[in-house]
Amino acid sequence: MLIESFQNEKVKNVTKLLADNRFRKKSKVFVVEGQQENERALQYHFEPVEFFVCENIFKGKLPESRIHYVSEKVYEKIAYRGSSEGILGIYQTKENLLSSFIPQENATVIIVEGVEKPGNLGAILRSCEAFGIDALIVADGKADFYNPNVIRSSVGCLFGMKVYDAGNDETFEFLQKNKFNIYTTLMDETAEDLYTRDFRERSAVLFGTEHSGLSDFWTGKGKNTLIPMAGSIDSLNLSNAVAITCYESLRQKKG
Repeated sequence: MLIESFQNEKVKNVTKLLADNRFRKKSKVFVVEGQQENERALQYHFEPVEFFVCENIFKGKLPESRIHYVSEKVYEKIAYRGSSEGILGIYQTKENLLSSFIPQENATVIIVEGVEKPGNLGAILRSCEAFGIDALIVADGKADFYNPNVIRSSVGCLFGMKVYDAGNDETFEFLQKNKFNIYTTLMDETAEDLYTRDFRERSAVLFGTEHSGLSDFWTGKGKNTLIPMAGSIDSLNLSNAVAITCYESLRQKKG
């Protein structure tokens, strides 16, 4: 059966999942749009609930799950990227506990405190996945991992990453228990070059928000680290700073 009405209950449900974080969390499902993103979700064993497919647009192989066919107008209504690729999936969320993460001896972990912008979180996930970071911890975070903009800006990298949401106290306790070298990014005279840090050992690098940086909680809890710059500005966009740090970790391990 072809769904052609915006008033269809399943269409209304998808629209609400996209727009309402609280409804998404309560329902314990989330929306994935696009062929590549859905392929990655399935590749990393996220449990599909159902799919919405527009046959006039979608050109890939259909997934082996419950499929609802929709008209182009309905698809454009529920797709947060317009009419792209013609497939949208609903998946069950996963609850990952930081206590379940067992880091390797040379693990590098990125920690972002209080990140709010979904686009920033997605870009950070993309860099972490690309450069082989072992885990991303969002400490006292305000962004929803399953926000459509996180999935879109990460190009589905969310699905292949170990991602944890934890408070500052739990995060610090985890780092101490697992004997991580802790590198903070507080702006003061004690900061040393990023390139002097040894990422061949177990390391965690902490970043705060672009607006206010790391909170006072992290003062004195790690070695201050900075990215050396030659220009007149003294800071970078958060996702850019994380990307440079991730690359330096990979460079040292490969070198």
